Amino acid sequence: MENDLESLKYPIGKFSEPEQISDGLIKAWIVEIQALPSKVRNATQNLKPHQLDTPYRLNGWTIRQVVHHLPDSHLNAYIRFKLAITEDQPIIRPYFEERWAETADAKNGNIDVSLDLLDSLHKRWVAFMTSLTAEDLERIFIHPEHGKSFMLKSVIGMYAWHGNHHLAHIRNVKF
Repeated sequence: MENDLESLKYPIGKFSEPEQISDGLIKAWIVEIQALPSKVRNATQNLKPHQLDTPYRLNGWTIRQVVHHLPDSHLNAYIRFKLAITEDQPIIRPYFEERWAETADAKNGNIDVSLDLLDSLHKRWVAFMTSLTAEDLERIFIHPEHGKSFMLKSVIGMYAWHGNHHLAHIRNVKF
């Protein structure tokens, strides 16, 4: 039973940072990030309101909450990237994503607003990421909640995984 819950929580598995992060891998991750908004839009385009309000697992977020979570999370990531480039080893501000998912806009809001935001955000974020030099990609931010530093080139992979992780939640719901 625990294995079933784990596969529902992590349908593509947990993120595992590779030992070597090549330029090619970074470019592939950026392509995944770039493609995410249209994939999420396609996965949700014909869903009815009751389907959007279906949780992807027992006691999990609804599809609507997952869609709204993506730009919330990726906006925070974009800001963290900017901080890492413009400041020396900044300590980022964590946020309570589970509380954000419980706000009225996340629980009841029109997903088209978040889909449009995700699309615009990813265009800007991808343009920014592709402008980074090899030296830039080595820059870090410090996450106080985890008590460790994160290198931007690794964070790109984490967010490529994050988008695909939630896309799988959306696609795997059986109505």
